[in-house]
Amino acid sequence: MGKVRIIDVANHAGVSKSTISQYLNGRYKHMAESTRERIKLAISELDYVPNPIARSLKTDKTKTIGVVVRDVAGFHSSQVIRGVDDYCKKHGYNVVIYNTDFAPESEAQSLKSLKEMCVDGIIIASSGKNPDLLDQYRQQGFPLVEFQIEYQPSDKYVVVSDYEKAAFDATEYLIELGHKNICLITQTFEGIQSRQERIQGFQRALDKHAIKHDQSNILFWSRKDGFESSPSALLRSAQAPSAFFTQHLAITTELLKDLESNKVTVPNDVSLLGFDELPMAEFLKVPVTVIKQDPHRIGVESAKTLMALINNKKPRTKKIIVPCKLIARQSCQTR
Repeated sequence: MGKVRIIDVANHAGVSKSTISQYLNGRYKHMAESTRERIKLAISELDYVPNPIARSLKTDKTKTIGVVVRDVAGFHSSQVIRGVDDYCKKHGYNVVIYNTDFAPESEAQSLKSLKEMCVDGIIIASSGKNPDLLDQYRQQGFPLVEFQIEYQPSDKYVVVSDYEKAAFDATEYLIELGHKNICLITQTFEGIQSRQERIQGFQRALDKHAIKHDQSNILFWSRKDGFESSPSALLRSAQAPSAFFTQHLAITTELLKDLESNKVTVPNDVSLLGFDELPMAEFLKVPVTVIKQDPHRIGVESAKTLMALINNKKPRTKKIIVPCKLIARQSCQTR
């Protein structure tokens, strides 16, 4: 038999072409169960695959969305993608993934490529370097949802963790263990709302317990240059912290390398609490206490929000905040 057509499925199932079309487009709410089963069996027996191009011409939808991430191999990104894919599969959507390797130029090209593919919408962990392009898409009415990082608050749909409360809970946990000099290690937070919220949560906990804090409590790190100064050297200074609170998985792993190379032991010499779960963290030499995000749920919520936009349904809120959880292990000890 040659290429199976919709009329072949209709004849095999003993129904009309229009009934098959209704079934394929999910419009079978009032269709008899026996009819649905016959169509399902016919599709299976004939190994029929609907033509996505023909379908898109009729429905103005490709049943495909795009996901743009900065590091497809990253633990957090991969779990978000899994959440997106799980939700999309349940709703008959395909997912196309683009990886940018943290390059703004690659991000812009990914967005343009997905638009040319006529995807129905895009979920993106934005670099913040292509705001004009993203705003252009929004103004055109193109469904767009951002996740993970929120830049300065604006009129857009975004799904993020509850960064402020998570940072507050982590800092208070350290304070309750007796730590008063806590060093926060973070990336630059200027113009980045999600990182500012972590700083705010950190400072709110210190203020609640009447612990003084200033810029000396903050150490900066970047992917390009690493730590602005050695964390191990800081431990030998007059302002030596008794605990480090890192704001990213990459920072935590780099800090562990720095401490180990300088023969600083955790938690005997200094306590460590990290933001983001470390893969296999419980099996490290010293299992690390972490703030665990829920990237799978972030993915699900991002996909759910995008689907609502695609179907012209207004989501309940523009900013969805997903709770975090503190996982206490052995990297923090009482002072």
